[in-house]
Amino acid sequence: MNIQEIKVSECAAFQDNPFQVRDDEGMALLVHSIREFGIMTPIVVRPVKEGGYEVISGHRRLHACRRAGIETIPALVRDMERDSAVIFMVDSNIQRDNILPSEKAFAYKMKLEALKHQGVKSETGSDAETADLVGKEAGDSGRKVQRYIRLTELLPELLELVDRGKIKVSPAVSLSYLSKEEQEWVLQCVVGRTASVSGTMADQLKKHSEEGKLTELAVELILCEEKKETGKVMLPGKVKQFFPKGYSNQQIEQVIFELLENWKNSQ
Repeated sequence: MNIQEIKVSECAAFQDNPFQVRDDEGMALLVHSIREFGIMTPIVVRPVKEGGYEVISGHRRLHACRRAGIETIPALVRDMERDSAVIFMVDSNIQRDNILPSEKAFAYKMKLEALKHQGVKSETGSDAETADLVGKEAGDSGRKVQRYIRLTELLPELLELVDRGKIKVSPAVSLSYLSKEEQEWVLQCVVGRTASVSGTMADQLKKHSEEGKLTELAVELILCEEKKETGKVMLPGKVKQFFPKGYSNQQIEQVIFELLENWKNSQ
């Protein structure tokens, strides 16, 4: 192995690295450990044409060295082309503790694209089985990998809510099929009116979007409902007041969608 002592100042983060380096309690402990015992495991880098090195594995250790004021770091220098480096980088980090959904989503996307560039395919050549190869290191099925990759289609603000646990991964996958404008409507309800998004709600939004029936008002009807202590659901008064008493939310929603559909067909 070609382990060298290289300058921290000559190391740059991997381009489009999906794994965040956070200044949290774990980082503080790592800084303390490095000050006391030094770097136990070398980082992995590759030389770049412009000079210096691109870090493939060891971004947290590198950041900790910078915080500790350490000027050099032991590194395994490997001459790797971009796609091989992407695969190595993802596989080296994907099993870390506390990985965010967004990190996993973009990491899997990068690895899948790298495998395709290399011409790597499953025996049958199916996308699902190729995705199996992507998730192998983390023990994730191809289906799970594809669902995570779908999250990269979300607005950054919605994806951040997924990372914070405000929206679960499963509903978020359904939301990823909405257009950017439709996602904006969802974001307004979730942030502006503190609405929650259940799996059933997300599936409804996806279904209406696929049918061309999703409007800003429809998003409000599905997400921005106010619940009373009785468990009954009350629609915003500005909508409810135009319908006979006793109409359920489902009846009102159906009427509105039918009116919208008739209007579209008449244009």
